[in-house]
Amino acid sequence: MKKITAAITAVHGFVPPDILSNSDLEKMVETNDEWIVARTGIKERRIQKTPGLATSDMAVEAVNGLLQKRGITAADIDLIIFCTITGDMIFPSAACILADKIGAKNAFGYDLAAACSGFLFGLETGATFVESGKYKKVLVLGGDKMSSIIDYTDRNTCIIFGDGVGCVLLEPNEDGLGVIDSILKIDGQGRQYLYQTAGGSLKPPTHETIDAREHYVYQDGKAVYKFAVIGMAEVSAQIMERNNLTSDDINWLVPHQANLRIIDATAKRMGLNQEKVMINIDHFGNTTNGTIPLLLWEFENKLKKGDTLVLSAFGGGFTWGAIYLKWAY
Repeated sequence: MKKITAAITAVHGFVPPDILSNSDLEKMVETNDEWIVARTGIKERRIQKTPGLATSDMAVEAVNGLLQKRGITAADIDLIIFCTITGDMIFPSAACILADKIGAKNAFGYDLAAACSGFLFGLETGATFVESGKYKKVLVLGGDKMSSIIDYTDRNTCIIFGDGVGCVLLEPNEDGLGVIDSILKIDGQGRQYLYQTAGGSLKPPTHETIDAREHYVYQDGKAVYKFAVIGMAEVSAQIMERNNLTSDDINWLVPHQANLRIIDATAKRMGLNQEKVMINIDHFGNTTNGTIPLLLWEFENKLKKGDTLVLSAFGGGFTWGAIYLKWAY
């Protein structure tokens, strides 16, 4: 009996139509296009401005596109794993809300929170469900409405983040394609460098927390950059070494889109040239859980069956990791 692996059989994404450019930010905070591009590589990002629309609404658009591509209905989905830190509500889960909106009547699901590494954690989790033999169609989403928790008077964070959702479908494969290996890490000591102060059980919402603007993302950029460069680069190199892969074996690096310099450092550590690196940070910014699936969506037409991919990310917590997979279509 052949070993079952979990292969990506479809991918899709959605970003809202409204663009927040660097020139727009120049009117909001003390910054400029040259400064932003030099430090991040970002030129513009998408923002969900329509009142009443949340993370799940972007997910509906992404999932409907995926279902149409694959030629299936929402009723065929067994499991929904929604990787996000900006669910519509504290509860119920965004996965639960999404299931209702798309009509996934036969699926169970839940949210997974690991900040920018969330999609990798969700992909590994979904792959394990498929490999068990019990689940045939697992939907893994990554995405955030980061504009809902960004302080647009704080130039340290408002220049970085955008909104968007990407998703993949995992199905059983017996040809050695799909998720092959993963290295995933967490270190809670990193919580002091990247976090949202208020809104949880430690510091519930009050008039004081709102007035103090404590419901927004806080980031110590220099500290996060230092840890991210080391974390993403090393874990990507480790997964290559563990699987006896050389730079020639890798077709694509699919890196979290937090900062172009971090991406470059990771590629250099892996011995890859820029032609093998997926990048869309310039026009989407950092969509947190959405960056990696949105990359797969944008670069889908360049992928070939059997291509070797390394997915790599680093996020608040700290969380980080890499996944080695073979493209299945």
